[in-house]
Amino acid sequence: MRKIKWGVIGCGGIADRRTLPGMMLAENAELIAVMDTNMDFANNCKEKYNAKYAFNNIEDLLAIDEIEAVYIASPVFAHKEQAFAAAKAKKHILLEKPLGITVAESQEIVDFCKAEGVKLSAGFMMRFHSYHQKMKELIADGAIGEIVSMRAQLTCWYPDIENCWRQTKKLSGGGAMIDMGVHCADLLQQISGLEAKEVCGFAGTQTFSYDVDDSGMLLMKMNNGAIAMVDANFNIPDAAAKCKMEFYGTKGSMMAEGTISQIEAGQVEVFMSDDAKGYDAAQERCELKAQMLEVEFGNMYTKEVEAFGNAIINDTEPVVTAESAVQVQKIIESAYAANDSKKYVTL
Repeated sequence: MRKIKWGVIGCGGIADRRTLPGMMLAENAELIAVMDTNMDFANNCKEKYNAKYAFNNIEDLLAIDEIEAVYIASPVFAHKEQAFAAAKAKKHILLEKPLGITVAESQEIVDFCKAEGVKLSAGFMMRFHSYHQKMKELIADGAIGEIVSMRAQLTCWYPDIENCWRQTKKLSGGGAMIDMGVHCADLLQQISGLEAKEVCGFAGTQTFSYDVDDSGMLLMKMNNGAIAMVDANFNIPDAAAKCKMEFYGTKGSMMAEGTISQIEAGQVEVFMSDDAKGYDAAQERCELKAQMLEVEFGNMYTKEVEAFGNAIINDTEPVVTAESAVQVQKIIESAYAANDSKKYVTL
């Protein structure tokens, strides 16, 4: 099997914790070089993952001819410059979400990569979760009828940290909503097959003192009229977070718990009803029994890397398109705009 030769830009955080271990399991991937501005991080990753080279600058990594693709996991404020450099060097790019600090910047990255003839994909690895793919399949088959309501939540405990780029708006573009809510909005659309057409939202800093939101909620009206809700928080303890996702339809519902995560885990209950039944004035709800979905867990990051590698090998469109990443970022940016403009009814 042909193996795509990779370079990794940004060795800390998610790269070292999840993506590089996943890449090691990918059948069509070979790690060639790692780069981080902190040379200790780069050297540690070189040894840990058996890369050939370690650098503290992007120019040296991009100069290696055998590298075909790069995974960029640096802070979002560095994405544009690094993606432009990689595209100029004709390297295909797997770029962590969000692509850029703003929708406009993300679109610039998309347009530049197209002009340079390189493939670009976004790091929405949760789409590859076995449960999420099974839920998408069942909904597409009509298992719970037409979707009428959806909800997803992703939270963590993220207190004030000195010199933390994610807690500085000009460096991150926002807080809990753009960092965590973006996964939820993306999953609700991908699993349901629906697309947001109207958005409103609330976001604020309720608990901590940084200048990005630690609490947020957005509402989306989907193209079929269904209403979807996203909760995103940096101020809920990890042990208290259930990270639930719910889909309600005209024939039943799906309830996922613990699937919105950095690992494949959790459980999914499906409730299906006979839509031919008439109105029940007593609203008895004891008849429906949960069906537990069964899937075989894997590694989302491995599947993400393999999928992008296959797109390069077969010259096909990436499974996670850059355009879909821009669209979901528009949802979050619109929620922030709605919050800032206060264009909602005051009771």
